[in-house]
Amino acid sequence: MAQSASAGQDAARRAAIHPVADTASLQAWLARVPLTRQFPPDFADTLRGQAPAFVIEMSTSPGCVPCGDMWTKLSAFGRQYGWRVAAIGGQEAMVRSGRLGLPWVGHPVVWVRPIADSNRIVPIAIGTDHALNLARNIYLAVKMLTGVRPDVGLRAMSKYTGIVGVGAPRNPANRGG
Repeated sequence: MAQSASAGQDAARRAAIHPVADTASLQAWLARVPLTRQFPPDFADTLRGQAPAFVIEMSTSPGCVPCGDMWTKLSAFGRQYGWRVAAIGGQEAMVRSGRLGLPWVGHPVVWVRPIADSNRIVPIAIGTDHALNLARNIYLAVKMLTGVRPDVGLRAMSKYTGIVGVGAPRNPANRGG
């Protein structure tokens, strides 16, 4: 039974994870991802108002196409709403994933956390995604970290694209390039 369950989990993981090595493959997978179309009335005000209290942290590796895509999108988000975006090492990303029971699938993985508390973390992306979906997930993470019931936020954020980079040497100093 355990072997069958493990095989089923491996098959599900392979179906959910989409390693890409080039921009064309990345764009082909992103074309399949639905865009968020509706946002709550407090969306922009919440993101701007909470920016000083939170940080976005992302794992990355050299030559990782989805990492470069994510850095571009998160940098634009940071400029628009005033958020700080920082890199974390692969080891830290794996530890965080393990603490939450998430399988390690590769880079990028993106987290939101309060600046004052490195132990309160919410994953907002496994792999890259559309900028609008990332903004929605950041908004939901802020709501969860400031009082909305986690099950409500996680249900709304339950789909990650799984578009990750192919295996490459890990170096958190390289921001996706």
